[in-house]
Amino acid sequence: MQLSDKQMDAMRAILLQLVFAFLFFTSLYSEVILAASDVDVLEIKAERGGGVYATARIVVPAKPSVVQSLLTDYQRWPELFEVRMKLVDLKVHDGVATTDLRIEHALILGERRLITESRPLPNGGLVTDLKGGDFKQYHRVWKLLPAGEGSQTRAEFELLVELESLVPDWLVAIAMRHELETHFRIIKQKALEHPNR
Repeated sequence: MQLSDKQMDAMRAILLQLVFAFLFFTSLYSEVILAASDVDVLEIKAERGGGVYATARIVVPAKPSVVQSLLTDYQRWPELFEVRMKLVDLKVHDGVATTDLRIEHALILGERRLITESRPLPNGGLVTDLKGGDFKQYHRVWKLLPAGEGSQTRAEFELLVELESLVPDWLVAIAMRHELETHFRIIKQKALEHPNR
């Protein structure tokens, strides 16, 4: 049975509503978990000019050098995210890493290409900026500071993302909350498992 364009649009709208409902209830649940922890703070908002802006403060149970090594292990970046992602190309020149990623996401059809340049910060951390692909904006900053007498890391995180997509920013913001919480959880777990932590 062949569906008309109108029927396909209606099915997409229903699917989007179901995804929104799931993400909405997931974000409520995760906010309760986050509120119960005095360690992590995550704020996300849709920007008036377009895009979604997130800031976070987290404590990672490993020294800054371990967290830095996780953030700059570009070959393994896809392992730090729950979203399906693959690294297509990586070039490192004078400490600047250019990555070409393909990302699949429930909110968008097909793959999205993200090309970025990443530069380590002098005092610990990483700045990543958009160089090309299917995004309008992408800017991410990790700042790392020692905590817990040097055995832990206090990380300050900032992210601005805008997709080339018809998906509204408020819906991206809801999805981003869950994805970033998972991302931070994965980083903490990998830091705990690191031999030099």
